[in-house]
Amino acid sequence: MNTTVLTTATYNFSAYMIYLPIVIALTVLVSQFLFKNSKTFIIDIFHQKEDIAMATNSLFKIGFYLLNIGFALCIIEFFQIETVERLVVALSKKIGGFSIYLGVMMLLNLLLFLKGRKHAMNKEKLIENEDTDI
Repeated sequence: MNTTVLTTATYNFSAYMIYLPIVIALTVLVSQFLFKNSKTFIIDIFHQKEDIAMATNSLFKIGFYLLNIGFALCIIEFFQIETVERLVVALSKKIGGFSIYLGVMMLLNLLLFLKGRKHAMNKEKLIENEDTDI
């Protein structure tokens, strides 16, 4: 029985050591991709004021990291992994679920950027129309 407890503890520890680097790397990769490509939207939202836009983009990135890595840490618990097969299944479920969550978060951020850009463009058109009416 001592060997079973030791083996289970070893597989659980292995699960944590595999899970953490993968979810952190996924979060960093998605964040880099999202916020590198969102610069255009942010600059439009802030009416070409690049310094404010880049500062806001950096704050969004930090918030994205905190939210997603925090969620990954909240769901980290693995239960009694006794075989390599169960280790693979448990990791697949955790990493797959986190990947789905991360994809949803990325799409929500993209929708916010699109909505902000649309609002900024409508505001610009409204200001242009007021100027031509005068």
